Amino acid sequence: MLLRPILSSIQNNQRFANLSLLKNVGRSIASLADATSSKEKKSREKAYVISYLVNACGLSPEKAISASKKVHFDCPYKPDAVLNFLDKQGFSKTQVAELVGRQPWVLVSNPEKVLLPKIEVFLQLTGASEEEVFRTITMNPYILARNVEHRVAPVYGYLRDIIGVGKVETLLRRGAWIFNIDLENRIMPIVDLLREIGVPQSCIEFSLFHCPEIYLRKYAEFKQIVEEVKQMGFVTSKTTFILAIHARTGKSNTALWDRCYEVYSKWGWSKDDIHMAFIKHPNCMLLSEKKISAAMNFLVNKVGRESRSVAKCPQILFYSLEKRIVPRCSVVHLLSLKGLVKKDWSLGGILCPVEKDFINKYVTKYTEKLPQLYDVYLSSKPRVVEA
Repeated sequence: MLLRPILSSIQNNQRFANLSLLKNVGRSIASLADATSSKEKKSREKAYVISYLVNACGLSPEKAISASKKVHFDCPYKPDAVLNFLDKQGFSKTQVAELVGRQPWVLVSNPEKVLLPKIEVFLQLTGASEEEVFRTITMNPYILARNVEHRVAPVYGYLRDIIGVGKVETLLRRGAWIFNIDLENRIMPIVDLLREIGVPQSCIEFSLFHCPEIYLRKYAEFKQIVEEVKQMGFVTSKTTFILAIHARTGKSNTALWDRCYEVYSKWGWSKDDIHMAFIKHPNCMLLSEKKISAAMNFLVNKVGRESRSVAKCPQILFYSLEKRIVPRCSVVHLLSLKGLVKKDWSLGGILCPVEKDFINKYVTKYTEKLPQLYDVYLSSKPRVVEA
């Protein structure tokens, strides 16, 4: 008699276990179905967005695929409204394609509340024509993502008073990040610091126009870089002081600086050689390894100059190997073989003069003695293929 209740209990428990198992299986199937449905929906939506970007906005399939990762919509209502707005404003189809390709989020924005106020502020701010403003926005669509009235406008006015309208508008077209920097807490304190340590107005103007990235730094970090550069021996009254700050500012520039240091060391430069080159031309620490090695390989292994001699005139590393370094060295090397110039000729004396002066001094002057000299010079240059 005791066995029967026990068996009955076991059977009931088994039924409950089976029901529970069935429920779990059901939930898993439903969850899998939902996940599959959601994935299919996202896939359809992405395909729709890509198709819209290509057919309605004029993007190439490649750019449309890239842009589709940054915007989502499943119906044409909002995007059509934005395209109609841009068309009425006067944006060309090419400008629309460029704008949407760079900032696809504009397609789902409210054109009357988001885009129009910013365009109107720019028209008032710059005094430029609609065509010029549209061109600027197209080249720098990131402006539309910024607070124009409270961020861009104050920076614009401050820069205009220092570097002039023309250069400010150039910075706008470039898309310089300085327009997104806090004016009162970043830009103005740094400018004040530069003035305090004796940086002339011309160098401050140079920094704002050519090296605006340095103003991205926090004041304390910037001040530390300034002290570091001063200890290296840079004079605050020279443009090289600003270039040195730029070379030591930011992770990317610092990484380039470290890499250049390694490359120059491999070519036999000492610590003092690198320091000397940096003092003479700070941007020599921002060159690519490929450009440095190509020039050094030719000058050292082909021309036979000492690698350390380049450190005395680092600006030659910025010249075109094909258009300037090879042709000029070929001419002077031939002249030295003929005994017409000394063999220990100066790299700077040969490579730094402007084209006209070099030709007069080293080509025209010796044409009677070496009629082939001009041909040697031209043959060493890359040929220009006429269309």
